[in-house]
This record gives sequence, C-alpha cells and structure tokens, in this order.
Amino acid sequence: MEKDGLKSHYISVEKDVGVILKGKAISIEQADKLILRKAKWILDKLELVSSINEGEIITGSRIQYLGRKYYVELIIENESDKIKIDFTESKFKIRLPNHLNTQENLRQAVENYYRLKAQEKIEPILRKKSKTIGLQYKNVKFMKLEKRWGSCTPSNTIIINFHAVKLPFSLIEYLVVHELVHTKVKSHSKEFWAELSKHIFNWKELDAKMYETKL
Repeated sequence: MEKDGLKSHYISVEKDVGVILKGKAISIEQADKLILRKAKWILDKLELVSSINEGEIITGSRIQYLGRKYYVELIIENESDKIKIDFTESKFKIRLPNHLNTQENLRQAVENYYRLKAQEKIEPILRKKSKTIGLQYKNVKFMKLEKRWGSCTPSNTIIINFHAVKLPFSLIEYLVVHELVHTKVKSHSKEFWAELSKHIFNWKELDAKMYETKL
C-alpha cells in the first residue's frame, strides 16, 4: 500500500486483483491523475507481485492474519542469528540473516508465529466465552490440525488449530463457542445445534463460512 500524496487516498497493488485506488469517492478523471502520478511505482509493484509464486514468503507477498492479508517486507540483518517477525504499521516485517533466508525456514518461522499469536489472541476469548455462556472446559491446546479448525476430547480438553489465528474475530468466536458446546454435547446432533443456537443466533451463516474457509 502506498500513499499517493493525499491523506484520504491510497493505492494498492495485489496479485490477481491489480491496481486499486482506495479512499473517498472522486471522479474518474481525478482518479486517473492520481494513478498516473504513481505510474512508475505501480509498474514496479505489478512486476513484483506477478513474480511471486503462491505460498512464497518474500518482500511483496502477503500473510493471512486475523481475517486479512498483510504485506510482507523481508529485511536482511546478518548480525542476527534468528528470524524475527514483527507485525507493525499493518504489515509484517521479517528480519533475518541471509544464511536463514530459505522458504523452509521462513514457513517454519511463520508457523511458530501463528502458534504464539493463536494462544495470545484466542485463549482469552475462550476463557471469556466459557464464563459468559456457562460451559466449562478442562484444558486448551493449540496444535496444527490437517483437516479441522478445532475439536473437543471426551475429557473436555479443547484443541484449537493454531492456523485459526488467520480467521476474522467473528469466526474465531464461532469456533470457540462451537467447541465449548461440545463439552456438553459431543456429537453434531440436533441437540448440539439447538444448544449452539442459544449462544450464537446466526450460527448457520458462520458455520457455512467456516466450511468454505480453506485450512
């Protein structure tokens, strides 16, 4: 995302989307002028995003986090001995030495970031919802699950796929309540959905969104 010189307008360039002028409504002529002023920057960004392979973590790629995809900037710091990920100013800054700059290392670092942030962001929601709706759980674990967003064991330990931190808060809350209801009703029976509907009135809509969202 790039400021165009006016505080109320921004230009973004994204893979498979193209050039987007964001801000208050203006005439096509005004929009064209703003875009032309950034022509070189736009062409450079278009060349960059077109060269990014799906799933690649490089400067200009995007990382999914809390329901949105954010710009990635890789910063080489050879004096460092590890990969450090910071989320600041609505983008991911990944600092790392050149000898660790491989896709395998970067993917593992992002996985570790997701695990850490899932616990930080989701566990407080789980505690709050448990208290609010009156359904208790024994423990919570954050793990990588291949085909599920979450589960609840027979002993009421809730397991959350740490990739759930990619979801918007509305779906994270739905996931948490869904698993809390499983502490009372283990199967997806009519009784389960009836109990869920007591706590989330639009559960059908949210459940459909969860089903459509790729792991």
